Amino acid sequence: MSPSGTSAYRQAKWIKRFLQTYWLVIALHFLAQLAAYTFLPYERGAHEFYYGVLLYPTLLMGAVVGIAQWIDHRVSKYSFLTLFMAGTIIAMIIIHLNMDIRIIAALMLLPIFASAIFYRLDLTFFTFALQAVAFFVMYRWDYWFKYFFSSFDLIAIPIFLVVGTLVASIMIINGRELVSDLEASLTAKQDLLIENAIMRKLSTTDALTDLYNHISFHEFYDRALEYGDQGAPFHLALIDIDNFKLINDKYGHRTGDIILSRVAKAIRDITSPADIAARYGGEEFAVLFFEKTFEEAEAIAEKIRLRLSETPHEEMDGAAVTVSIGLKSYSQGNTKELLFEEVDALLYAAKHEGKNKVRTPYASTIFT
Repeated sequence: MSPSGTSAYRQAKWIKRFLQTYWLVIALHFLAQLAAYTFLPYERGAHEFYYGVLLYPTLLMGAVVGIAQWIDHRVSKYSFLTLFMAGTIIAMIIIHLNMDIRIIAALMLLPIFASAIFYRLDLTFFTFALQAVAFFVMYRWDYWFKYFFSSFDLIAIPIFLVVGTLVASIMIINGRELVSDLEASLTAKQDLLIENAIMRKLSTTDALTDLYNHISFHEFYDRALEYGDQGAPFHLALIDIDNFKLINDKYGHRTGDIILSRVAKAIRDITSPADIAARYGGEEFAVLFFEKTFEEAEAIAEKIRLRLSETPHEEMDGAAVTVSIGLKSYSQGNTKELLFEEVDALLYAAKHEGKNKVRTPYASTIFT
């Protein structure tokens, strides 16, 4: 999901949360009014209370929220408009019913502060305009509002609305700066991670063949020996390109580099993701086979040998390249040096027996 898509999803989620919160506000107001009528002195009669204070305002507020949720579901582009209009209407109804509570007019500030969560100044200014209109409507036509209204309220409430809008705007601006700083920090961290990954790759792989390099191979080799001592079998193969010096001398070092790259690709394509393939040095490659029987490792080595022997190279006038391979399994008690020397000896045995072979302690595979 793109950043803009993530932001839109987050805003849509918060709109739904606010609309659900309106239901909670309505329920709490219902219970508060009922408790006040039941346990406190109340001037109004039962009929006026239950219909005029409890039932009708609750149904009206519920209808307002229901319509807002329907619009949010069906015509989401108007979600912000209906969200804050619904909040303003609910605030007006609660203020009308509770004007004898001096602080109740502060409810007009809540939609303004709520708008700040979306980090949009236009929404905050729109919400301020809604509260200003609501204040004018109630002052002009709501007799109950005016009955408890004082000259001080006429000055204080508009000032509170303006100050609340300024505070919400400062919150938005500061929030945007924090988000911008956080994004810059995350971007810098991501860039650093990418740079580290690139440096790690450069330090662990051979640039020409894209296989692991000599140093990385020995790190994996040491780890393989630890696993081997714990009972996890593995097999070591050494692969050497036959007559590589003649290739360089006859076709040039650029062709030699191309051949190295193609041999590495064949090794990479045929070995499994569980195996570790490395350019050990010059024209020599090393492979650690994991999670395989010796027969499976031998079959993979033979497949590498066979593919290369059957692949013509245009740079060499259609001639193929062959490899000699030594392969042996690790057995407990083997040291790092001993196993490597034994496999190296098998490799050179394959060379001395005519090249283009997979040589193991048990048998050799000869290309005919």
